[in-house]
Amino acid sequence: MAQHGRIYTTHVGSLPRPQAVVDQVFAEDRGQPVDYAVYDQVIRDAVKQRVRDQAEAGIDFVSDGEMSKIGYATYIRHRLSGFEIGEVPRATPADLDAYPRFRDRQAKEGTAPKYLRPICRGPIRYENRELVQKDLEHLKEALAGVDVAGAFMNAPSPGVIALFQPNEYYPTREQYLGAVAEAMKEEYEAIVNAGILLQIDAPDLAMGRHIMYRNEPDEAFVRAVDLHVEMINHAIRDIPADRVRVHICWGNYEGPHHLDIDVEKIINGLLRLKPSTFLFEGANPRHEHEWTAWAGVSIPDDKILCPGVISSTSNYIEHPRLIAQRLGHFIDIVGVDRVMAGSDCGFGTWAGFGAIDPDICWAKFRALREGADMAAGFAKAA
Repeated sequence: MAQHGRIYTTHVGSLPRPQAVVDQVFAEDRGQPVDYAVYDQVIRDAVKQRVRDQAEAGIDFVSDGEMSKIGYATYIRHRLSGFEIGEVPRATPADLDAYPRFRDRQAKEGTAPKYLRPICRGPIRYENRELVQKDLEHLKEALAGVDVAGAFMNAPSPGVIALFQPNEYYPTREQYLGAVAEAMKEEYEAIVNAGILLQIDAPDLAMGRHIMYRNEPDEAFVRAVDLHVEMINHAIRDIPADRVRVHICWGNYEGPHHLDIDVEKIINGLLRLKPSTFLFEGANPRHEHEWTAWAGVSIPDDKILCPGVISSTSNYIEHPRLIAQRLGHFIDIVGVDRVMAGSDCGFGTWAGFGAIDPDICWAKFRALREGADMAAGFAKAA
């Protein structure tokens, strides 16, 4: 999205957490004793620092980095009723199971995230409203005196909550999704009512194919995408489209990804999403070429495309000219005023885990800013 010749930059949301934050959120998640005065100050200070880090690197739309969250989808057990910690097998991505030696090496090296497994074993309701309010308070405090275009806050889609938290209570998957959607409506609206953009993280719309629906044919997953899209739209029915972004991805992990579903097969379902801004992978080797799929469909005039043009799983710092080239494909499709520059996924999807060195993360953001400026210059000269 360009204003006065400048293409706005943003990212998917999560950022590397300082060790003090990691220690606090792990203690809370495990039910260990926590001094909440210390906890609150640690999170507050980290959010302020991360907002400054983003602004200094040239990011226009910033986030709180998801500092308070153990993981982007599992933190909700602290806010919703109905979840218990239990032992159930974790579904690994089918592409990793296809290469067990690589999968097992990753597990042995400790590069996979570790988190407690919440299971739905009761009715779901939104209960601990003070937690989202605290997150909003920290972000708004951090924005004071910082020169940015705006801020967003992440919240998981109903479908990705269902992906990571198995259901043992509701009779059907649709009923489970519907209950989650109604509960999460409160968090979604709280974010928007605070004057912050809502970002719904919905990797279930793509990654769900090789995890949640791994044993079903593509056709079944495409039908499931329609259901998951319906649940998102239902949950945000009272929120203006231009106050919501949605993130779609195939999984923020190093792996073969050869079983990722092609975007061509799901794109028509994705375009029925209500949010005005779409963030999706466009930098990694499995999906960079898919700009051609976006070029081959009719994209509604109210949609803004925010392709990932920097990777969140490689410590290579992308050359600004490459970033500009990637953005150029989408500028040709919808025009410079409807393109933003983003990242493939988050840089700290799970607390304490992430492939990217923090200093390299900020360097990538600076390259993103330079590449976006370069793309805007190319567009102006064309």
